[in-house]
Amino acid sequence: MSDTTFGFLTEENVPLFTDLYELRMMQASFNQDHNPKATFSLFTRDLPPNRGYMIAAGLEQAIHYIENLSFGARTLEFLTEQGFDEGFLEQLATFEFTGDVRALPEGTPVFANEPLLEVTAPILQAQLLETALINQVGYQSLIATKASRMRDVIDRRGDGQRLVDFGSRRSHGTDAGIKAARAAYVGGFDATSNVAAGEAFGVPVAGTMAHSWVQSFDRERDSFEAFVDEYGSESVLLIDTYDTVAGAELAKDVAEEADVSLDGVRLDSGDLAALSKEVDEVLPDVDEYISSGIDEYAIAEFFDRDGVGDGFGPGTALVTSTDAPKVEGVYKLVAVERDGEMQPTMKLSPGKVTYPGAKSVRRTESDGEYTGDVLGLRDEDLPGTEQLVTIIEDGECVYDVPDLETIRERADEKRRKLPERHRRIEDPEPYDVQISDGLQRKTDDLQATLESRVEASGGDEP
Repeated sequence: MSDTTFGFLTEENVPLFTDLYELRMMQASFNQDHNPKATFSLFTRDLPPNRGYMIAAGLEQAIHYIENLSFGARTLEFLTEQGFDEGFLEQLATFEFTGDVRALPEGTPVFANEPLLEVTAPILQAQLLETALINQVGYQSLIATKASRMRDVIDRRGDGQRLVDFGSRRSHGTDAGIKAARAAYVGGFDATSNVAAGEAFGVPVAGTMAHSWVQSFDRERDSFEAFVDEYGSESVLLIDTYDTVAGAELAKDVAEEADVSLDGVRLDSGDLAALSKEVDEVLPDVDEYISSGIDEYAIAEFFDRDGVGDGFGPGTALVTSTDAPKVEGVYKLVAVERDGEMQPTMKLSPGKVTYPGAKSVRRTESDGEYTGDVLGLRDEDLPGTEQLVTIIEDGECVYDVPDLETIRERADEKRRKLPERHRRIEDPEPYDVQISDGLQRKTDDLQATLESRVEASGGDEP
């Protein structure tokens, strides 16, 4: 049986988590002695629908990937079978990343066209990172943002309700489920039901019971009694298998007979807002946890209808970001070494024009709120605080990777600095990101130069 049965990459085969064209370009670079230093920028051209911001996440996994990237016997054997040259494979056998990485720390709000990270390295090295970096940073940022929106609705309209990730079974693979749990914690969740995520990342784990537990007994009462006998005051009873209000009354009786105070009850179906109020009349001193189809929109509606709840268990909508299930992350060449100097470069493809050059992201604030960003060239003198920090220098990590709790606190603090109009879950006002004079001038000049080259060559080359 393959050791990747459940989708886990190992240290042995992780270099193969790339697209074939990356390796083909690398081989051509090696054989053609074309290995200039290059800068690639990972960013998104547009935010997903109804997103006024994104929360950067996944950097820790990106660092780990880069630091541990090497081609062992297993990968080289497979690439030999794919027809790659012996000389190129000998080069891969000694592969080591020797370049630089600058990035937004996890938990930092990010906007369209702003780099989540930039890589500067010999192009043979930098090219290889594309697939994995987009995957790790893009997906976790998507889920951290979804989680942040739910936490923000609670902060603005609720009463500190808990958020627990219930989404692993609906995630697109086991790795996605574990990474979603981590990203959700970054975005403001309190726990996950996924035990592996607890072991891997230290995310607190939490859980209740399933309908199958109740159904496996002849009587609902027997299932509650057995569970309370086992877990006592830690018991959270699922009360809607047959009739929610009747289940609440039964839970009350069982707890009183056992002389325990329940940790809570869970509602997982029906008109959750209406039922929560009826349950509260039966169990006014017991916490209610609400699951089934939960996301930021459902939480907002729950509050609009005066629902009673002490926590929510989002699942599918969280791990798939159902309303906006993708981030169009791109990893584009923005500068390349020519004649010993780094020269800005850009695409001219319709709808896919990129800003050239290594970047700076400067953020300004006033009275504790962010007022806008300036996206400029790295060496420009710009107002505000630089958001990109050096992570890897000459192949060595120089960044003190924070623990997950620190990242979570950073995300919470920085989200609160965004004016509320940018945090609305529907029709948020766009955040002000200005393009610096230097970057705009460089873009215009380079575009004119490239277009004139295309015209002069008859369209054959830029």
